[in-house]
Amino acid sequence: MKYEILFIVRPDLEENKLKDVYKKFETVLTDNGAKILSSKDLGQKELAYEIKNHKSGYYFLINVESNVDAINEFDRVALISEEVIRHLIIKLDK
Repeated sequence: MKYEILFIVRPDLEENKLKDVYKKFETVLTDNGAKILSSKDLGQKELAYEIKNHKSGYYFLINVESNVDAINEFDRVALISEEVIRHLIIKLDK
């Protein structure tokens, strides 16, 4: 199955810490059998409304071909991560 994952990272992190967070989530996916098809750093954007006291965030978009286990693990780690303020996983139809 193909999935599109968008996650927003806190805006108050340093640039090297942002890259570490991104690599961590990429590793969570690949370690659980996901194949990354494409990924983009969409940069910092204003949020439509305040989330966890932040008015902006760094957006990352990853397209993967994966099993459900890798997606569930990403979801679990993103929910407990202090760096990620919001994430969305969309299953793409063929």
